[in-house]
Amino acid sequence: MKQWIHDYIDQQKKALDSIDGIQLEKIAGILKEAHSAGRQIFVFGNGGSAANASHFATDLGKGSSDALGKRFKVLSINDNVSWITAIGNDYSYDDIFKRQLENYAKEGDIVLTMSVSGNSPNLVNAVTWANENKLQSIALVGGKRGALAELATEVIVIDSEHYGRVEDTHMGICHMLCYAFMEDAGL
Repeated sequence: MKQWIHDYIDQQKKALDSIDGIQLEKIAGILKEAHSAGRQIFVFGNGGSAANASHFATDLGKGSSDALGKRFKVLSINDNVSWITAIGNDYSYDDIFKRQLENYAKEGDIVLTMSVSGNSPNLVNAVTWANENKLQSIALVGGKRGALAELATEVIVIDSEHYGRVEDTHMGICHMLCYAFMEDAGL
């Protein structure tokens, strides 16, 4: 067990080391611009990435907004279970995020999605729709990259295919984005 713990921690450090700091700074700048312009930020994912999206929306919407004195317009669109199940049942699970964006999103808004595989059809459909409708698209993906790495206008790839390590690293990125505003990182 001791060796497994050591190896796990070592691999987690490698995943964290694979974060592209230049790209992270660029995404922070996009969020800052969205905040200044009052643009909506939509975040979403599946499974553990859905939990990360909810957590990120909470931290950005509360903690970062409190620090700045002006509110971020941020919404995790994987949090409305009734709407998701209605769309999935009546249309297709592949459209659960895209159809919500159709209701709320407008040109210039931001979508930020997280996926270890980068290939979830519901995420791919939402980012495709976002691009077609002139939203800015951001994807945090794992080492498999997937379609999202090619579709999103801004991408951070974590050099791992391990779901736990990638999801932990994505949450670390989300925390860095939020704390950049909370701790006045010089954006």
